[in-house]
Amino acid sequence: MATATSIDDLRLMAKRRVPKAFFEYCDHGSYAEETLNANRADLKALRLRQRVMVDVANRSTETTILGEKVAFPFALAPTGLTGMQHADGEILAARAAERVGIPFCLSTMSICSIEDVAAGTTKPFWFQLYVMKDRGFAKSLVDRAIAAKCSALVLTVDLQVQGQRHRDIKNGMTVPPRVTLANVLDIATKPDWALKVLRGKRKTFGNLDGFVKGMSGVKSLGQWIAGQFDPALNWNDVAWIRSIWPGKLIIKGVLDVDDARAAAGTGADAIVVSNHGGRQLDGAPSAISTLPRIVEAVGGDTEVMFDSGIRSGQDVLRALALGAKSCMIGRAFLYGLGAGGEAGVAKAIDIIGRELDVSMALTGRRTIAEIDGTVIDRG
Repeated sequence: MATATSIDDLRLMAKRRVPKAFFEYCDHGSYAEETLNANRADLKALRLRQRVMVDVANRSTETTILGEKVAFPFALAPTGLTGMQHADGEILAARAAERVGIPFCLSTMSICSIEDVAAGTTKPFWFQLYVMKDRGFAKSLVDRAIAAKCSALVLTVDLQVQGQRHRDIKNGMTVPPRVTLANVLDIATKPDWALKVLRGKRKTFGNLDGFVKGMSGVKSLGQWIAGQFDPALNWNDVAWIRSIWPGKLIIKGVLDVDDARAAAGTGADAIVVSNHGGRQLDGAPSAISTLPRIVEAVGGDTEVMFDSGIRSGQDVLRALALGAKSCMIGRAFLYGLGAGGEAGVAKAIDIIGRELDVSMALTGRRTIAEIDGTVIDRG
């Protein structure tokens, strides 16, 4: 871990330590992965404008997200099956984020439950909600988030129908892992991962198992999940969520200007420009390519966050330069988690944070507020 100098280093470590099905669940996208690849390519295509002879001796990466002071302008994004990258992964990631001073967001499809993370941390965290067909269960999740004193609700709106992820099908990915010869042989080569998972709090979806009436066992729970994403979801449901959630509301999964205006019109405190990390509509534009026009359309009405493709502090700087107030980081912290648990997440945060700090200095910026479009080299 001490010799890891980039998120790519952590990714390679995680690939060696995490079973193939779970690593590839994190690492890959939907269909031909055109959008997954565009997220990275379009970020890397943005050249930074180097500046010299600027006094950058006193720099700070501190800013605010939704009015709360944070050490860096990014949060750990909600990611499904985090606890299958490393045992108790959600708790470990939340602790690492809390220690540094950035938000952590727990996914509905987490392994550790809302209550597990609340018991394992000392400060409020965010909770991400999927509005499922069973509205009563969706409301119960909101009630549990309120009871856990979650400080923001992140409503994901781009998973009404799930995009096909070829790697999951080829790997026969299930939670917990299906007992097949290939899986057994693979897990046998990762004894440290297996031992820790066996000792972990949960081995299935903690927010659902034991809370869904009439469901017993992994197979029936999985069938329930597969049938619960709701293609009828619409803006009226957002109004309903707003009526039952008393705290900050973030709408995640916006990629179109018209949708951004509709999201801002709900009274949401923030929207997240995101294509679900290239895991939904393949062929959709990269998130970074849509960010400037969404900021122009609604940036004066609501806080705009950015997600999808960030692997470095330079990427964070690029997103801020194009108008995002903050970012969400998903795969990057998962690679750290798979590589080294809580210490690996802390390492991922540290790598991106340090890269951001140095890149600010070399572009002549001392504070997050000073980052604007002139950071980008327009040629």
